[in-house]
Amino acid sequence: MNGLLIGRFQPFHLGHLEALRFALSKVDKLWVGLGSSNLSTQKNNPFSAEQRKEMILSSIDDSIKEKILIYFIPDLDNHIKWIEKIDTIVPKFDIIFSNDELTKHLYSKRSVQVIPIPFLKRDKLSGTNIRDLIISDQKWDDLVPDGTKNFLEKINAKNYLKNL
Repeated sequence: MNGLLIGRFQPFHLGHLEALRFALSKVDKLWVGLGSSNLSTQKNNPFSAEQRKEMILSSIDDSIKEKILIYFIPDLDNHIKWIEKIDTIVPKFDIIFSNDELTKHLYSKRSVQVIPIPFLKRDKLSGTNIRDLIISDQKWDDLVPDGTKNFLEKINAKNYLKNL
C-alpha cells in the first residue's frame, strides 16, 4: 500500500521526521510531496524544493530512504486543480496523511483514506518558529535533525533568512 505526505518542510524539523516515521508505519511506500515547490526565496517559503529535498535526504537513514520517493508539488490557486495536478505528479496512493481540513474534504470525495498526523511539540516544532529562532540568534538546532542542522549551517541560515 502506498501513501502520500505533503508538507512545506520550511525547514525539515523533528516533527516532520516523526510524521514520516508515523506514515511509514502505515504504508509500504511513501510519496513525500514538497508543497509550494514553485515558490522560493520568500519570507514564508525561503527554501527551494531542491534545498528541502537535500534537508530531508540528509536527515533520514537508509532504511527510510528505501521506502520514500520525493516529488515537487506546486501551489495552484484552484484546490480541485491542485489535487488533479498531484495525480499527474505522484504515482497512485491509497492513503494521504494530512491534518489540513480542506485536503481531508477533497480526498474524502475519492477512494483515498485520510489519516491525521499526530503533532509533536507543535508549539515549538513549526517552520515559522524555527526560522524566527534562527533569525533572532536563539537556540534552534535541537529542533531539527542533524542533516537539516548541517545544511542550515552550511548556507549560513541566519544571514540567508535575514536577507529575504
